[in-house]
Amino acid sequence: MLETIENIPLDHLAAFVGGGLIVNLTPGQDVFFATASGLQGGPRAGVMAGLGVGLGALWHVALSALGLSALIAAHPEALAAIKYTGGAYLLYIAWKSWNDSGAAQPGKGVQSGWAALRKGALTNMLNPKPILFILAFLPQFVDPALGPVWLQIVFLGSIFGLTGTAITVSYGYLAGRAGHVIGAKLGLLNKVAAVLFAGLAARLLLAE
Repeated sequence: MLETIENIPLDHLAAFVGGGLIVNLTPGQDVFFATASGLQGGPRAGVMAGLGVGLGALWHVALSALGLSALIAAHPEALAAIKYTGGAYLLYIAWKSWNDSGAAQPGKGVQSGWAALRKGALTNMLNPKPILFILAFLPQFVDPALGPVWLQIVFLGSIFGLTGTAITVSYGYLAGRAGHVIGAKLGLLNKVAAVLFAGLAARLLLAE
């Protein structure tokens, strides 16, 4: 197992981490929930909301590892189709991000820390959008020649989930401390993210 992880080229891993940071920094439903919880319940509620979201993300990574590895093992040619479909989905997300105003509403948050944790985890687990995104993003960095696909997905997905949790927790904490100041910046971040998403999609669709 360690050999498979060690076989992943450093530039390949760096590209994945960089792309993951772009994705996780983008204001989406999870960020809005953590921010709204921070605005409504203070730093603790924002942090707990971010942790709950992180638990939900790891759940989606586990499902992806099971489903994708089985599919690619049975149909190796499916990886190419998944990658191109993922590229198209990234372009769609870029369009959505560009047209999103980034409004964070306190009423959509949760004041209690434990309630924020539970709601963050549950809503993320039941939301089909994260699994769709993970299915679009992770396969771009999977290479069956490097070793077991499921292990690569678990390794890369864990990095993605942990960095995403840290970032979402930070949004929640800062919202609790800085109030509505951070909420006013989410719209601008969406514009930047849209350009970066389009770049990720182009990298995928134009790669040989």
